[in-house]
Amino acid sequence: MVIDCHCHAGHGDYMTAPWNTDAPLEAYLRRARAAGIDKTVVFPIFHTDYHKANAQLARIVARYPKRLIAFAFVHAKRDAGRIFQMVKHAVTRWGFRGIKLHGYEAMPTREVCEAAQAFRVPLLADVISRTEVVDMLAPQYPGVRFIIPHLGSFTDDWKAHQRLIDQLVRYPNVYTDTSAVRRFDYIVEAVKRAGAEKVLFGSDGPWLHPGLELHKIRLLRLPPQQESLILGGNAMRLLRAEPDTRNLERKAV
Repeated sequence: MVIDCHCHAGHGDYMTAPWNTDAPLEAYLRRARAAGIDKTVVFPIFHTDYHKANAQLARIVARYPKRLIAFAFVHAKRDAGRIFQMVKHAVTRWGFRGIKLHGYEAMPTREVCEAAQAFRVPLLADVISRTEVVDMLAPQYPGVRFIIPHLGSFTDDWKAHQRLIDQLVRYPNVYTDTSAVRRFDYIVEAVKRAGAEKVLFGSDGPWLHPGLELHKIRLLRLPPQQESLILGGNAMRLLRAEPDTRNLERKAV
């Protein structure tokens, strides 16, 4: 089972760049199928109202239920006071399996982490090269599975890559994905030092070609068991625990 753990889908409403305008999936799904990718984790692109964006994503996933797994996008500041309710709605009504947050908008807060903890879902948090934030998050919430994409930096910040590799080694609840990591030797180092069980394959689709990103994992020339973990085994393990839907009357934290 090959799982792409990082892909965007849906329409944004800023319309100033591709990542806040439109993320069509048709070409991505064709390319992913041709590359041998079985399932894909998707989340909305930047939006001014993430409840609407998540609802739109739910409709997209409903069209491809065997191929797509949804994460709910939240804005830590703008959605403050309603994050628990947003995640509850996404998990219990739409079957979402995780939370996505982008540090470009706001870094994770206790409210976001507590929602991930309450529902036992992974939190994929782009810390935009500020990997020192991981040292605040991971020990405070050891029960939350943090996925830090791009090996900590979409912008090729080698210092961020190095710091995150150290954090992968130190924190059992911190993981990374390989999406858009161009400095290949840092992926090699992450697997060597932290272990294949801490690294997930991701493409950053639909804008990056999933077949090209998948080939980077093949080029690691790992033993089959380790490659299998990165390509899907780790994602399956992180997503395997059923979200906790008890205490549904709980108020937002």
